Amino acid sequence: MVTSAPALLAQLPPDAALRAWMDRYAAFFAAKRGISETLRAGWASGAIATPATRERITAAIAAILDAGAESGALRDDVPAETVTMMLLGVFLSTTAGNDPELTGPLLDLVADALRPTA
Repeated sequence: MVTSAPALLAQLPPDAALRAWMDRYAAFFAAKRGISETLRAGWASGAIATPATRERITAAIAAILDAGAESGALRDDVPAETVTMMLLGVFLSTTAGNDPELTGPLLDLVADALRPTA
């Protein structure tokens, strides 16, 4: 997951790279769907710490956001951790509600929110 961010940035404009990366992250999360509730309960209770994976995911998002801010394709005022939380919200809500067909449209909204307004 995290190593795909630089490759996508090399192939696509930053905003398209971000959206493509979100699709990859969604597929990864869906594959791990069975453990998502257990992890969420563990994080909420403090029984398990936020894993290093989340830090690496956030760093990958930051790299894409930085490239996008530099090119003007993405906003420069949204922290990568906020985007990580938004994505987790999308994934948890669509897997919990068994609405995977909503994932793409919700990711489109996240991507749109990260583009600068004219």
